[in-house]
Amino acid sequence: MATEQKIKILAVVGPTASGKTAVSVELARRLGGEVVSCDSMQVYRRMNIGTAKPTEEEKRGIPHHLIDVVEPDAPFSCAEYVTAASEAVKEIASRGKLPILCGGTGLYLDRFLCGEMEETHADEGLRASLFAFAEREGVEALHARLREVDPESADAIHPNNVKRVVRALEIYEQTGISKSEFDRRSQVGESPYEAIVIGLHYPRREVLYERINRRVDSMLSDGLLAETKQLLDEGVFDVNLTAAQAIGYKELLGYLDGRETLTEATENLKTATRRYAKRQLTWFSAKPYVEWVDMEKDGVLRSLDDVCNAIIARFQNGEGRA
Repeated sequence: MATEQKIKILAVVGPTASGKTAVSVELARRLGGEVVSCDSMQVYRRMNIGTAKPTEEEKRGIPHHLIDVVEPDAPFSCAEYVTAASEAVKEIASRGKLPILCGGTGLYLDRFLCGEMEETHADEGLRASLFAFAEREGVEALHARLREVDPESADAIHPNNVKRVVRALEIYEQTGISKSEFDRRSQVGESPYEAIVIGLHYPRREVLYERINRRVDSMLSDGLLAETKQLLDEGVFDVNLTAAQAIGYKELLGYLDGRETLTEATENLKTATRRYAKRQLTWFSAKPYVEWVDMEKDGVLRSLDDVCNAIIARFQNGEGRA
């Protein structure tokens, strides 16, 4: 596909609490764009505080897409995201607006950039047996099975992310090749987009971690505990394994069932979020298409205007093209 025929998009990625929402909204305001969420949890309705959905005030009148599209007890796959995001991007571009993807779910961005991909068919029997094995033998034992056949995916997937471990094993059992190899074969085609992908980087990791700690405190003040209890009472965590593994909710369940104090649960949430941010950084750092922009300069946080000026300059020069 010739470059001039491709849809031009801008993506803002990076770890949680890095400031992606504010940056993407300001870029949309300046460049005549609309934001497409690239977050695997913000698609769920009523999961607001724990997923850090932008408020109406934070959106500043900029249209946002792929937020609140399904009920929290319904599954929503990566393939479904690619289809929905592709439709949203085409519709935005057809109106002469710039699609701006914003989020930290690296797998979704990868799949989106390479366009539609061939999916293996779900094998409910195999999937159920793998989940049963994890329940019986433990998540570490399931993860060890993955490491035997696909060490590359095992390195990239945390043992507690049972759903992704199961998916990787399911691909291997169905295709006879590892998920990592399956992914490579799925991405050999040319991207249908002219994409500039900007990653937000904090040279001092402790600055990012302090932002994470403050965000957790703010979420709790805004009612995260009540939101978690409501979802628990609705049975969402029993039927949606993705929601059950979502950072921001599962760490509070220990307090809600009386196993931990609120202080202990809060510290667990902060620790889990910092670890998640580290995994996000590892993922995006391995992607050659990400062009990093520092959020600090000479040990001082840069202003939103300064950061956006730098991103716009790179966007207009075509730097960071995927």
